[in-house]
Amino acid sequence: MLDETWALSPSVALRPEPFGALAYHFGNRKLVFLKKPELVLVVRGLGEGALVRDALSGAGVPEANWPAFMVALRGLAESEMIRRAA
Repeated sequence: MLDETWALSPSVALRPEPFGALAYHFGNRKLVFLKKPELVLVVRGLGEGALVRDALSGAGVPEANWPAFMVALRGLAESEMIRRAA
């Protein structure tokens, strides 16, 4: 996944919150809490056509923390909040 390009689904809206953001999928009606502002930066960075590794670096996430962020990104993919970019 690190060397793949992902993006926020066009059916998802992010609403900024003090803890990070709420992500709402208008298609499947799922609501997900992004509990880290850094994760919000990563997800927004994905929308710029960056590889996942570039989005993590661009958000200032230390490489030692990437495994935890990868778990979060896989969860967002499973809930259809992010998808592989075309």
